[in-house]
Amino acid sequence: MSVRRFLVLGTVQGVGFRPFVYRTAVGLGLDGWVANVDGHVEGEVAGDLRAIDEFAARIRTGAPPLAQVRQVGLSTAYAVPRKGFHVRRSSPGHARAAPRDVPPDAAVCDACLRELYDPSDRRHRYPFINCTDCGPRATIIEGLPYDRERTTMRRFPLCPACASEYVDPGNRRFHAEPVACPDCGPRLAWAGLRGEDALRAAAKTIADGGIVAVKGLGGYQLVCDADNDDAVSGLRLRKHRPAKPFAVMVRDIETAAHLARVGGTERAVLTSPVRPVTLLAARRRHSLAPQVAPGVPRIGLFLPTTGLHHLLLDETARPLVVTSGNPSDEPIAIADDRAQRDLARVADGFLTHDRPIRARYDDSVVRITDRTRITVRRARGLAPAPLPLAVTVPMAGVGAQLKHAFTLAGGGRAYLGAHTGDLSDVATYDAFRRSYDDLRRLTGIEPEILAHDLHPGYLSTRWALDRPLRRIAVQHHHAHVAAVAAEHGVRGPFLGIAYDGLGLGDDGTLWGGEILVADLSGYRRVGRFATAPLPGGDAAVRHPSRTALGHLLDAEALGTPRPSPGLVGRFTDLLDPAEVSAVRAMVRRRVNCPRASSAGRLFDTAAALLGLADTAGYEGEAAVRLEAAAGTTHSVPLVHRVVRVGGLWVYDSTPTVTDLLERRARGEPVPDLAAAFHLTLAHATSDLVARAVEEGAPRTVCLGGGCFVNGRLLVEVRRRLRAQGLRVLVGGEVPVGDGGISYGQAAVAAARVAKER
Repeated sequence: MSVRRFLVLGTVQGVGFRPFVYRTAVGLGLDGWVANVDGHVEGEVAGDLRAIDEFAARIRTGAPPLAQVRQVGLSTAYAVPRKGFHVRRSSPGHARAAPRDVPPDAAVCDACLRELYDPSDRRHRYPFINCTDCGPRATIIEGLPYDRERTTMRRFPLCPACASEYVDPGNRRFHAEPVACPDCGPRLAWAGLRGEDALRAAAKTIADGGIVAVKGLGGYQLVCDADNDDAVSGLRLRKHRPAKPFAVMVRDIETAAHLARVGGTERAVLTSPVRPVTLLAARRRHSLAPQVAPGVPRIGLFLPTTGLHHLLLDETARPLVVTSGNPSDEPIAIADDRAQRDLARVADGFLTHDRPIRARYDDSVVRITDRTRITVRRARGLAPAPLPLAVTVPMAGVGAQLKHAFTLAGGGRAYLGAHTGDLSDVATYDAFRRSYDDLRRLTGIEPEILAHDLHPGYLSTRWALDRPLRRIAVQHHHAHVAAVAAEHGVRGPFLGIAYDGLGLGDDGTLWGGEILVADLSGYRRVGRFATAPLPGGDAAVRHPSRTALGHLLDAEALGTPRPSPGLVGRFTDLLDPAEVSAVRAMVRRRVNCPRASSAGRLFDTAAALLGLADTAGYEGEAAVRLEAAAGTTHSVPLVHRVVRVGGLWVYDSTPTVTDLLERRARGEPVPDLAAAFHLTLAHATSDLVARAVEEGAPRTVCLGGGCFVNGRLLVEVRRRLRAQGLRVLVGGEVPVGDGGISYGQAAVAAARVAKER
């Protein structure tokens, strides 16, 4: 008889891994034991050596669907375990170099759904149904190793029936820590009502045109009838969210296909255990209220994630707007008292329950572009699943200011935390600090290094500078393209294209349209967009007409060709004279009017000149409207010019802006011109890259920055670069915008540390 001790590293707790090991060992006739130890799985097996080898092979390759096995180690053991195979009590273990994986939440599985709708099943219509293959994980875990006593479910002692399932190796709920039923688990509440009565009261409020605050997996959600424009408009008014599209939850994939175009890739994403909000092309005729996504031909659809969502959709029999339960720009509410206070003026009622939420996780958002999944927001279902990263010293990337997320890294893994939001809000900043401390404690990563942005005004940067650790400053756009390179395992030099709103450059100016020759440890700037004034500084983000006017006034003074005064006047006549006067003064005196090489602000300029967006209710709205106007329209590119300035190749946007204005004055349709603008940026990018490659730049290209969430831009740029024979990469798991900055920061810091050694 041979005896071996085994150690399994990876996402192996909270995913049904111990039951899987038990069944595998018993099936092979092996004796021994298995246990959760610290954040990993350990055990011993005894029996025929060939059976032990087969056991090791199966646990490497046949793990449950939610598990990720990173490493399986076998070593010789000498004490023969007792007869049979057993699941031992978990142990804190001892300190390890390897970080601990925290499993993300997973949508309710098909087996649980069958029970949910089976009148003969004891969990019939139980909203909190789950098993080892689905249910809450990251949102309820208080500590590792992962056992019920270290989750928020410890408040619910198991009834005899659930306890029997929990210890039965043949049951699907064998060691499923959130296991519960109507007799022993969480219960719904609505004012003084409980259970089914509470559910029906919430459904009636929604059907009557009301707004309900629902306690979901990772926080409260605001829910209303997506077909009722008065209800959706009321939600916008109460939430102070005038224009940003709402997500819509639908009962099944067939309903989604009636509302939007759903191909094979979209279907796979929508039905995955992640259940992300997926941005889809809306059908021309659908039932959704116009105010769900005003002026945008895409809608964010997702399928129900919990039994509660399924039941609520059944009761209301209509698509539902399901959006973050928070006042605009604040973190999603997770505490019951906080939700009651913050959402009292928004919601007409609260459908809540008595299971506490330990960690805040909003819904993940993705987009499918040319069969490529782009992550817009990494949160529930995705975070904090580990990502590969070549890092040996424990460290953290603390992120940017907008769309904030942080990353903890160590032991060859990186844990990108859930989307936090805009750090300029005090509540969001506090949420970041709490989330950082929680994930640091759970993963066991104690950072020795903090990687941060160059911008001294970012609260994430200030937070890092206040910590008594080594700090590494990482330029914003280098972090964008490094995130893409690191995700795809690019080891050597690459050509990075970073298009976004604004980021501080290493020369102290504002960047945003950058071509970099880089590796993970460093970069050099080889190309950029021309600079233009931003009247009002940061305020320009909310006022595209100001950005456009600043661009025109700059072109009027310096540009070649210059727009005619008549064309400029035609645009300024549409604006408030006082604002025009103020902008003229700022540009002329260079007061509160920094210059920026920003691709994002050029999108704002084009949208304003075409009458699509004078103001923006959210960052990026003008660009969203411009992409919507372009659609799939074929057009002729605008004039553009690439010139050599100070050793850099520069896309001079003045001819583009002038041509756009002139063609608009000649009466060309807005869709044609919006499409022409996207084509022009793709041609300009291709020209910049071609010149860089001619001068020896690498032929692998990494596309980063929030502008590449724009599907039309991504497709056009990628098509032209591939035509040059280049390898083109874009982020998939890591958000392409500022939500992925922290991962890029960690990748850069890790490479610099490795270079020092």
